Amino acid sequence: MTDDLAVTQDGAVLTVVFDRPEQRNAMTFAMYEGLFEACEQADADDSVRVLVLRGAGGRAFVAGTDIAQFQGFTSGDDGITYEARIQRVVDRLEDVTVPTVAAVEGACVGGGLAIAAACHLRIATRASRFGVPIARTLGNCLSMNTYSLLVHHLGPARTLDMLLRARLLTAEDAHGAGFVSEVVDDGGLDEALGALVDVLLSHAPLSMKAAGQAVARLRRAALPDGDDLVREVFGSEDFRAGVRAFVAREKVSWTGR
Repeated sequence: MTDDLAVTQDGAVLTVVFDRPEQRNAMTFAMYEGLFEACEQADADDSVRVLVLRGAGGRAFVAGTDIAQFQGFTSGDDGITYEARIQRVVDRLEDVTVPTVAAVEGACVGGGLAIAAACHLRIATRASRFGVPIARTLGNCLSMNTYSLLVHHLGPARTLDMLLRARLLTAEDAHGAGFVSEVVDDGGLDEALGALVDVLLSHAPLSMKAAGQAVARLRRAALPDGDDLVREVFGSEDFRAGVRAFVAREKVSWTGR
């Protein structure tokens, strides 16, 4: 387990804290693997009844994947390997058999949005923001699995508006779309999370397991292949230029190649 991911158990609640506050909890590959292991722990331990995910520092839930890890990508196949790695973790989170809750405070973007979307429930503070602004930052794309998650929760029109305009949804936007089940005042996340967990702990475990698994199976039933899209975009000159510009904090000029 990585030091950037804290996993603790308090009674029936297993909590995962993404703990890189100076980097707004951007995910390293080790953190993704740590999240996978936490999901395994949640399902292996009968005493665990709820899994909670949250970010440290108050500025972010998860602000995407650590971009420095993309600097070694040289071809579209690197993108396919990366997206398969992320899908393995996201699918494992979606398959957890106890209720999962994303407690969002601050930025929930990129890979963070995919992680939150794979949870059963999401609550957020008013200052939280949600999105995948890659059309103006890196010039990459998402896996078909992640596109499916976003369309599943937000609908095709709102997903395309968010992605094409590279805009961030407010907590109220996300609540209106049904993505966030509850918006709380800044500073009120702990109290709201405690109340939600108490409700989940009082309900029938097998009923909740069946509901979560059924919804996940329905989403994946007609999931098409998208490796051609990932290979083209991650293998492009634009993506390599986007990564260089992002790391150097410079503006990038897109060419479409």
